[in-house]
Formats: sequence, C-alpha cells, structure tokens
Amino acid sequence: MTETTKTHVILLSCGSFNPITKGHIHMFEKAREYLHKTGRFIVIGGIISPVHDSYGKSGLVSSRHRLTMCQLAVQNSDWIRVDPWECYQDTWQTTCSVLEHHRDLMKRVTGCILSNVNTPSTTPVIGQPQNQTTSIYQNHNNMNHKPTAIKVWGKISESLGKICCVRPHMERFTFVDENANLGTAMRYEEIELRILLLCGSDLLESFCIPGLWKDSDMEVIVGDFGIVVVPRDGADTERIINHSSVLRKFKDNIIVVKDAISHPMSIVSSTKSRLALQHGDGHVVDYLSQPVIDYILQSQLYINASG
Repeated sequence: MTETTKTHVILLSCGSFNPITKGHIHMFEKAREYLHKTGRFIVIGGIISPVHDSYGKSGLVSSRHRLTMCQLAVQNSDWIRVDPWECYQDTWQTTCSVLEHHRDLMKRVTGCILSNVNTPSTTPVIGQPQNQTTSIYQNHNNMNHKPTAIKVWGKISESLGKICCVRPHMERFTFVDENANLGTAMRYEEIELRILLLCGSDLLESFCIPGLWKDSDMEVIVGDFGIVVVPRDGADTERIINHSSVLRKFKDNIIVVKDAISHPMSIVSSTKSRLALQHGDGHVVDYLSQPVIDYILQSQLYINASG
C-alpha cells in the first residue's frame, strides 16, 4: 500500500493522567509502532485528553496541574499534543462525547467528513470536500506535493492554531472556539482518516463491569470509532473481549498491540507513581519524566495519600 492509500490515524487517549507517566507515553509509541508494522495504517498524531475535575476520583489534582504535567511530558514530541477541551467543559464528559467532539472538530477544520471503522473509504473522507476550493496538493504527478503524514498533522495543527483562543491561567494551552465560522481551512488528496481510542487493557476490562458503561456509548466507541489496546503485562485481552457482548460484536474493530517482549513500562501506573512520591521512593524516576517530577515537587503535589 502507498502512503496515500493507507488509513491515517489519530490516536486519542482519555484518562486522569494523575500524573502522566512514562507508561502513558510508551503506550502511544508502542501503538504507533505496531500500527505502522501492519502496513495498513499511518499514525499522524496523538491527542492526550485529561479528564474534567468533576470526575470525582479520589486524589485527583486540579486539571490546571494535570494539563501542565501532560504538556511537560510531551514537550519534545513532534506528534503527541495535549488537548484541554475536556477540562474546560462545565462538567465531566463521557469518553464517547470526547471522541465525537474531536471527530466533529477535525471535520470542521479539514472541511471534510472523517471515516470510521464501519464506513468504507468510498464514503466521504478527507479528499472529498464540502466545497470546490482548489486543493493545496493539486499536482498529482509530483510526489513532493503528496500529503505525507507529517504534512497532514502539521496542517491540522497549523489550522487549529489559527483558530485557537487562550483561556485565563492556562497560557500554554489552546482551545478551539466551536462557535467560530471556520469555513474550509484546508484540503487533501483522498486520504482516509480515523480517530481511534487508545487505551490499556484495564479500560478494556472496565467495559465488562455491569452498569459502568452505557451500551449505546460502547457501541459508538467500539463500533463507530474503534480502539487500540496496549495490554498491561499478563493481561488476557482475548478473555476480556469474549466476556462482553458488545466487544465480541465489534471484535474486528479492536486492535490489540502484540509484543513478544515484556517491556518494563507496561507495568508503570499513576498509582505506583503517587505511592513512590509519597514514600520518597527513588524509583519514581523510572515512572515519571524529570520535568514532571520537578513540577510535582515545585507544586507540592501528591505529598500525602489524598493527593
């Protein structure tokens, strides 16, 4: 498959990120590496979306801190960015609504309709615009004008930057004004673009807990978008999938990242990181990046069991 015929993917990860760990970043890297190895996908970007403060999880520090820590963790990445939309809402948002927000946002920014796992590439996708403006990649004979993954993500990020506004006390973050009249910000040649939920096997297993997720939300998340699972060490994803009727129904939309070698980052968690910080455990440097550790110490976060 050529680059333009492969499915272009944006990986979206939702969660507390309390705090963000090296394991979270490792999950993005492993997912991208695995998807590229399949020969069917090109990952053009990653989005970290921290949960709203009203989520109510014990020990959850302010989104102001969590957003800053996330930004510090990805400051050297050229493909992962932090999105504050979820934190800026009036209340907690479901994972389903976050996915739908980013799908609609990408649609508005690109001026095109994104595909999903249930719609073939013959449906309107990037390259099939809502108006007839001239394509920015109109020379079909010159490969230098083809929309590479870097160009696509760069153009999306550039367009987002042009329509962003800064919220008070969060100067380092940008927020897209959904009421703005964006028009068609850009166009590409025919590219299939999907937003996939990136998660660990713990989130996948939570789908099996009765009453925790609405069936309708699960149908949208797994059926319409699709998920990429990076299992934690020893997780039996096949058993988890077979335990849920919805997961079984949309099994083909679940991509499990297989790795023959167990990586130490697969067992890193925010809980372990908080405990290490509370007990002065030097292993915290194995769990968190140094800029995040420095910020935590400076802000006096996680110094007791309540966060």
